[in-house]
Amino acid sequence: MLGGCRCSSISHHSIFNQFSSIFFTVSSPTSNSSFNNFKIKLRKKNSSSDTSSYLSNKVSNFGANCVRPKSSDSQSSLLSETLSQSGTDEEPPSERLPILAGGIVALGKFDALHIGHRELAIQAAKRGIPFLLSFVGMAEVLGWEPRVPIVAACDRKRILSSWAPYCGNVIPRELQIDFSKVRNLTPRQFVEKLSKELGVRGVVAGENYRFGYRAAGDVSDLVKLCDEFGLEAYIINSVMDTNQISGALNSRNGKERGQVSSTRVRYALDKGDMKYVSELLGRSHRLVLIMEDQERFSSERNRLSAPKSCLLNLAPKEGVYENCSASIDKNVIPCRVIIDTTDIHFECYEVANFSCITSRDLKILGIDFGSPELDGVQIL
Repeated sequence: MLGGCRCSSISHHSIFNQFSSIFFTVSSPTSNSSFNNFKIKLRKKNSSSDTSSYLSNKVSNFGANCVRPKSSDSQSSLLSETLSQSGTDEEPPSERLPILAGGIVALGKFDALHIGHRELAIQAAKRGIPFLLSFVGMAEVLGWEPRVPIVAACDRKRILSSWAPYCGNVIPRELQIDFSKVRNLTPRQFVEKLSKELGVRGVVAGENYRFGYRAAGDVSDLVKLCDEFGLEAYIINSVMDTNQISGALNSRNGKERGQVSSTRVRYALDKGDMKYVSELLGRSHRLVLIMEDQERFSSERNRLSAPKSCLLNLAPKEGVYENCSASIDKNVIPCRVIIDTTDIHFECYEVANFSCITSRDLKILGIDFGSPELDGVQIL
């Protein structure tokens, strides 16, 4: 409840209409300041079971996984069981086909959900019902160092919904496979599973896509195998990055050929270049925090501070970001964001607007960083 607060507001983009939680939009410079530890009023922490149930309802518009980012939804679990490493068919395929039967599947690693990924979804939607099919748990299985996700798991549904106008007003659906269940499949076995067990009608992949055990298969193999198993195969050109830093990235990473990639998004976030991030993503980068434990948050007058441990996805580098805006229902409240080594701070320009934030019983906080017309960041 806004509880009688008067919030000065500005017109906001329709994408905010989906949410009842708070969101911020960001860009450039000011000086940092100290923060006193005044507790803000938040709901008393519930028992673990009650909290899970409450948050599930509170953040339903974010999609699944807001409380436990590593958990899989029911669709993901279904695919994990279906795409096993076994070559035997113990049940008739008609009894085991999941929800993507007859769909067109975009193949890739959809960490950032950037404009290259969106193009895959667009092309899939032109041919049928679009799905994004990716793997989870690769880092654990292959021994890679774990990385903070670019997109919070609970925010992916919102992003995919925003792609609907590009996809014939159809929202692409995302399905994930437990990598440990399929890592040893040959390219042929993988395509066979897509055809016989999942029942997909076709696939869309980028020109650099590789698949199968130790990435043995390339797109030429994909086309041949899809033809063998009666699937349509569409190979699309990479969406290229026109930013001038392309050469430096290409020399640092052998897989980089100038295409838009999650690697580039991470690079831009690390530089605090939110204009570049927005260009790669085709939207503002949204940082998501869980505001579950009131003892970990502090407020003073028009400032709210939270520890970085509350973050569910990757933040930009430390700095002071101006031209932010907190969106509450249909109101947009101007503010700035300050990120230091341990905390993230939100400072409203008007105290009256800040009371609109703290008076609400919030469990999720979202921050949108930058847009193409914004100025950037002041580095601390």
